[in-house]
This record gives sequence, C-alpha cells and structure tokens, in this order.
Amino acid sequence: METLNYYLFFDHVKIHNANAISSPLTYGFPAISGFLGAIHALNRKIESDNPIYLDGVLIACHDCDVQVYRPNDFADYTFRLTRNPLAKNGDTRSIIEEGRVHLDVSLLVEVKLEDMEALYDTEQQIAFEKQMKQKLYQQRIAGGYVISIDDVKLLPSDLSDEALAKLLLPAFVLVEAPQDLHNITAELQQQDPNATALDALIETAMLHHNPQEKEHWQTTSVKQGRGWLVPLHLGYQAISPLFAAGKLQEARSNQHQSQFVECIYGMGKWVFPLRLKEDFAQAFWRYNCSELQANGAEIYIINQTTN
Repeated sequence: METLNYYLFFDHVKIHNANAISSPLTYGFPAISGFLGAIHALNRKIESDNPIYLDGVLIACHDCDVQVYRPNDFADYTFRLTRNPLAKNGDTRSIIEEGRVHLDVSLLVEVKLEDMEALYDTEQQIAFEKQMKQKLYQQRIAGGYVISIDDVKLLPSDLSDEALAKLLLPAFVLVEAPQDLHNITAELQQQDPNATALDALIETAMLHHNPQEKEHWQTTSVKQGRGWLVPLHLGYQAISPLFAAGKLQEARSNQHQSQFVECIYGMGKWVFPLRLKEDFAQAFWRYNCSELQANGAEIYIINQTTN
C-alpha cells in the first residue's frame, strides 16, 4: 500500500485564461475539480519504473484577476469577451459568453510511493522535478494555459507545518468551512424556520444597509467575524439512473456510461497559511467518489477528509 513520502511543491504557477465560471451559481475562482483534474492528468503522465501517486492537493492563491468590465460604480460587472474572427462571408460570428481569469497560484501535492526505492537518491528526485515541471507546462489547469512556473521542489513529508506554511507566503489557502455554513444556516432558521443551507450561501454574498442617525447608515454582513467566506462548487449528485454506453442521446462520448447530475455546493474560506500550523493536513483537497446519501443517490464530491 502506498504511503505519504514527499510533497511536490509547484511555486507560483501563472495561469492565463482559466475558467472563471465554476458552476451555474458561482464565478470568480475556478472550480476545485479543475485543479484536481490537472494533477490527476499529470499523475497519468509520470514516467517511472516504480509507481508514483499524486494524491491530495493544497491550493494557495497569490493573485486572482477575473476578466470583468464595469463601466461605472453603479453598473453590474460583465465578462470581457473575446472577438472571434469574421466568417468567410465577412459576417460577425456569434459571441459565446465565457468567463476568464488570470491566476497566480502555488500547489502543494502529496506524493505517495509503494516502493521506497522510487525517488530514493538526489539524482532521481531532480529528474522527477524536471519531468513534472515540463509536463505541467504541456497541459492546461482549469481550462487555462500555464505561462510560467517559478520552481518545482520535492519536499520531505516530515517537513514541519510552519515550514510548509512559509513556502506559501504571501498567499491565501482555500479550505472547507462546513461549520460556518451550519452556524449561518442555524442563525437564519431562528428568523425563518424554512431557511436552508442554500439561503445561507446566498446570504454570504449580501450586504445589509441599515439606517442609523441622519445621513448615516450601518452596513452589516453575516460574514463579519467569520473570515473570508466564499461559496464553493464541490461536486455532483446523480439525479437519474446510470445509462449504458451509447444509450444517452447527445452524450459527449459514446464510449462510456452516462448519467444526469446536479451540482453540490458548500462553503469555503480563504485562510492565511500561518493559521494552518495546527491542522495543515486538513487543507488538502481529495476526490471522494461513490458516496451514498440517505436516499441512496450516488455522489461525486471533492472535500478535505483525511485519508
């Protein structure tokens, strides 16, 4: 069985035109599945005589530049869209709205081995670092192009949490915040017994302006005192039976089974790395597939459960 032996640190990965629309209800930072999918694809490209597994992924963001436009302070934000080339007859092609974001992120990835002989000496480790850097350049992350990587380092798994946190500075780490979601939902239910967790997610995006004295207003938010909370798209839940390959019309691929799904949402929080010193291991995102809910529905979810 594979065990955690190293961390693979991708320092300051700059991504151009990543997908900013993470779900039908959220936009801004890409979906977590975009990063885990990129690392999974990278894992499949590893060239090694001994099995090497890339598992949990910690996401630290240094800069996030969503490509939006706002003509004035009172207008809504709109995406900056690209102009496509003219058609052969000179007509303007239709514009397909797409949200784009430029990112500067660092990724800390768990490296697990079955055989201790893999990556044992310094020469193997250097070759592995070069291989991972080259292959990450050759693929996309969350739909965006990798335009630069400052460095790729293989770190020992016994490195202290404080040392790992300092490597990520200055940045903010994305962690799951289920307790905050539960608490906000409970507060809303005290005012309205029919309030749900979805109402709590919407509440985090709201500012309440309350009149006070003459010409004075008080602005409040349910997020005050709770940190930098954000809604997250965490996965999918099945809402139909599993169809055999080729049975579902207009499916993207006829080679695999298909199923209708809906999004699963949760709440996350951007945390300064030094605040993770006591529970650093909880900041790694992992796949958690084939879970069954109480109603028997199968779900595909990404969370920060510790293996």
